[in-house]
Amino acid sequence: MRIPVTAHTEQPWRIHEIAPDFRVEDVWAFRTPGAGPDDFPAMLDALVATNAPEYQPLPVRFLFAVRWKLGAMFGWDDPQQSVGGRVRSLRERLPTDLRQAPAGRNDPNIPFTPVYELHTECAQELANKTVHDILHLGWVPTEGGEYELRMAALVKPNGLFGRVYMAAIKPFRYLVVYPALTRRWERAWRDRPAPR
Repeated sequence: MRIPVTAHTEQPWRIHEIAPDFRVEDVWAFRTPGAGPDDFPAMLDALVATNAPEYQPLPVRFLFAVRWKLGAMFGWDDPQQSVGGRVRSLRERLPTDLRQAPAGRNDPNIPFTPVYELHTECAQELANKTVHDILHLGWVPTEGGEYELRMAALVKPNGLFGRVYMAAIKPFRYLVVYPALTRRWERAWRDRPAPR
């Protein structure tokens, strides 16, 4: 479910000190019934286990296939446009304690690169010709005493082209991508393997 930007900005996340120049584009909450304060790693494992293309609904696969095709045609995703090319990695901004911690899970099924992973939050980044994007995941207590997953997309569009691109894809994100993501991520939590 989509939630206000303040649901992200009012949390004491480390990402605030690392990426103050990024705009919070989207914030979503995902139900994780029965989750406790130490279950964030289990949630991340469940997400990675369901990130393969076969778990994606057909409309989402179609949209991303079109996006990757356009990116190939127009050079949006060329290596010189990526992290380490057009933009420097956020890892270069990390304070010492985060730089010494593991960067996080590297999932071959998504185009993001890990920046950091902690007990209750993690961040990954991607860059291309359109945008420098951060996928931030956080673990938040709810009023009922359980925990839920929160996702924030933080962006820095690449000039006018990047702003137009973000505006153009907004309806697809809200009508197709995020609803499908919500169903998949909430199911990933419900269907995760029982702890040993």
